[in-house]
Amino acid sequence: MNSQITNILLVGVGGQGILLASEILSEAFMLAGHDVKKSEIHGMSQRGGSVVSHVRFGSQVFSPVVPEGEGDILFGFELLETCRYLPLLRPGASVIANDFRIPPPSVLLGQALYPEGLVESIRSQVSDFLLVDGLKLASEAGNPRAANTVLLGAVSNRLPLPEEIWLRALEKMVPKKALDINIKAFALGRSL
Repeated sequence: MNSQITNILLVGVGGQGILLASEILSEAFMLAGHDVKKSEIHGMSQRGGSVVSHVRFGSQVFSPVVPEGEGDILFGFELLETCRYLPLLRPGASVIANDFRIPPPSVLLGQALYPEGLVESIRSQVSDFLLVDGLKLASEAGNPRAANTVLLGAVSNRLPLPEEIWLRALEKMVPKKALDINIKAFALGRSL
């Protein structure tokens, strides 16, 4: 990681909780006293389109967008989207990916096939790669929709913040009725 700024990309498909995860991530770093910038791109996110969130933190951050080739962590919620954003990473970057596939519209319409071998492709390009069964762990925590928080827990192990900061960010950003399940989901991801 750049000693000045850490660059994190969250990528996936609309409805996977990417924006909440990026809010929690940003809040945690603000609570820890970092300058944080965040940018989001929603491609028809309400209809299962691509969603990308850039989160950058450090002592002083000017731009919210991760420059190409400077990503430190790619936090992928869906495998095809994870592969699509590998070129934004620097050599030696970390990839934490959900073992989950959501066929894009071209596949659903029969115009294309969902690519095979995505996990192997990521493994061949990245030395620090963790594949997470987010849906299974979130279901264990009590709600399959908490897969985003499972992944956040897994990512938290690669970031320099104590667990109590993460828990404060969760308490602040997650609705009260869902907090207990999200804390369990975060802990399951963090235990990986």
